Amino acid sequence: EVLMSEGVICDARYSKCCGGVTELFENVWEPVSHPCLQKVIDSPHPSAGPDTDLTNEDNAVRWIDGNPEAFCNTADTRVLSQVLNNYDQETNDFFRWKVVYSQNEISKLVKEKTGIDFGTITALEPLTRGTSGRIVRLKITGDRKTLIIGKELEIRKALSKSHLYSSAFHVETRDEGGEKTFVLHGAGWGHGVGFCQIGAAVMGESGYPYDEILSHYFVNSKLQKLY
Repeated sequence: EVLMSEGVICDARYSKCCGGVTELFENVWEPVSHPCLQKVIDSPHPSAGPDTDLTNEDNAVRWIDGNPEAFCNTADTRVLSQVLNNYDQETNDFFRWKVVYSQNEISKLVKEKTGIDFGTITALEPLTRGTSGRIVRLKITGDRKTLIIGKELEIRKALSKSHLYSSAFHVETRDEGGEKTFVLHGAGWGHGVGFCQIGAAVMGESGYPYDEILSHYFVNSKLQKLY
């Protein structure tokens, strides 16, 4: 059995946790649209509407701050153990997460990770978001330099010693004692394109057959028996 889409084998991308909505291939890699890799609301009761347009900044902030119904919104350790390595099971904040940096910490980190001296960073501004709320273009403003970076992997690498769970985050800037603190409120784990591993594990545990799980994440696709 082979998963096909429009006469060709489906490009079966996957990530650990979409965060509630999947991302488009072209927002992560080259500008090519794949019919099977489209926006999917990862819910047993998907409701598409203006509020699920996560390319809109206000909607994205509300979505990230919320706790929407989603297959991958789970803390069931038995299900998670089917998908995650032991060290990944040490935390269950992959669906919604938070990272906090002092102004000094983030200024040093971004310089170290990008090789660019922004000076003291004063603002992180999302300019473009994809269908899952993941930031595609991020404006970094410092007192020495301002630059727009992207796509999502470059953003994740620049803002973490390893890499952020995802680029689906919004930035809360606090002023504490004259120094800014940057709080990144985020959603999901990975690029979010295609198959959501945690969501699929939950679907399987809930009794969905494999063909329905595949058709949920890979739209416009079908299984074909070739021999």
